[in-house]
Amino acid sequence: MLGGRYDMMRALGPGSVSSFLKIILDVVFAALWIGVVVLSVLTLAALLLSYNPDIMPGLRDTNPGALSELIRNGPSMAGGLLGAALYLAGVLVIVAALRRIFTTLTAGDPFHPDNVARLRLIGLMLAGLELGRYAFWAVSAWLFSGVNKVEPDMSLTAWFSVLVVFVLAEVFREGARLRREAELTI
Repeated sequence: MLGGRYDMMRALGPGSVSSFLKIILDVVFAALWIGVVVLSVLTLAALLLSYNPDIMPGLRDTNPGALSELIRNGPSMAGGLLGAALYLAGVLVIVAALRRIFTTLTAGDPFHPDNVARLRLIGLMLAGLELGRYAFWAVSAWLFSGVNKVEPDMSLTAWFSVLVVFVLAEVFREGARLRREAELTI
């Protein structure tokens, strides 16, 4: 009875939990690409309209208050949109690496040597996103010094995740080494 149940919930290979997760990562990957493109277009539009509002002459006629607001706040809106686009791009890199890892898991090869570099990339991107969050806060606090803001807290969860991913990378490195040694002895 347990053997049959285990087969239904196996972790590796075609039809496994890892193949299901790979499909979810594929959907998330596509959504992130769409998000990055949309945010990039909105960033460009905010910059263009704030410096040259005559690009859309109908906007001046329909809502002059919104146009003056856009001209005044356009560069700061573009900065916020750019920050969001960069953050999504970082998450996109992480999801892309996870997709490649899950491809090897679905193929039944968890200790593929490339997974070590992929996990290290994920760890670096997680650290970069967290450092980017601090930098974005510092720049916005400097640019908008009159606005009352909440100071960013140091996220122990984020830094713990970074450490866990780097430890997992080393575990995968050791697994790949052991696999190579086993292949040589046979």
